[in-house]
Amino acid sequence: MIEEDGLSDEQLREILTKYRRVAVVGASREPTKPAHYVPRFLMRQGYEVIPVNPYADEILGVRAYKSLEDVPAPVEIVDVFRPSEAVLDVAKSAVKVMPKVFWMQEGIYNREAADLLKAHGITVVWDRCMMKVHNRLFGSKPLIPLGGP
Repeated sequence: MIEEDGLSDEQLREILTKYRRVAVVGASREPTKPAHYVPRFLMRQGYEVIPVNPYADEILGVRAYKSLEDVPAPVEIVDVFRPSEAVLDVAKSAVKVMPKVFWMQEGIYNREAADLLKAHGITVVWDRCMMKVHNRLFGSKPLIPLGGP
């Protein structure tokens, strides 16, 4: 069982309202994967989404970057769609670009990564889906892919 991140709904609402530039690490070209339809949902809600995927040149009609360090302008939220065991490397990259928030999607948690990020003053969210949290706090409708879950 994954421990809770301890963030209140008020804190989550502030994150989703205040920060609008989201680098999505592990963004996918496959429309039925959450790493594709969650960023698409975020774009529809007015967020600027920057895909980060070393194997893609473009995702969702937006240029994809090979790593967080390659993203040209400051990133406010790093949204992670990577296996928990791969998150520490993403966190080490994030420390170099200093986002305000590091968000590990539902089912994703790495304690060592969370501790590293917190030590650098970065707010850490884990085991939460940005789309589901947005739906719950703002009453937005989820984006469900055709033929998907």
